[in-house]
Amino acid sequence: MSTAVSTPLPALSLYDKNFHAWIFQTADLLRQGRLAEIDAGHVAEELEDMGKRERWALESHTRNVTLRLLKWRYQSDRCTPSWRKSIWNERLEIQTLLKDSPSLTSQPVQMLANAYPAARADAVDETGLSEEVFPAQCPFTVEQVLDAGYWGE
Repeated sequence: MSTAVSTPLPALSLYDKNFHAWIFQTADLLRQGRLAEIDAGHVAEELEDMGKRERWALESHTRNVTLRLLKWRYQSDRCTPSWRKSIWNERLEIQTLLKDSPSLTSQPVQMLANAYPAARADAVDETGLSEEVFPAQCPFTVEQVLDAGYWGE
């Protein structure tokens, strides 16, 4: 008869138990210069995740502007002031992201290429128009997507 030896599970770290508290504790340790006490692995992981979120946000805003420009171009008879405001707000978010994170300024061309298929699918869904109405390749340049004076005409 064999008896299984149970291995105790490791205690959960503050990072695992209370992420919010871990953030503030880590910031406090940094300010005090107590670097040896910092959970460097999780700090590095969180910093990388922050960078990914910035990139994702840029792509998301690019997708939203592109969607709205497609709708503006292919359903101009339905344009409302709220559409203009939405495009304006999304462009403002893009500009803010690029200002706060200048290293992302090389990203918009790739972002537009990545975002267009989803923006096109959303345009089909939101307008009820057939997929063939919208070009397979993005009809807008990055400059047009970012240009506060361009409205998809």
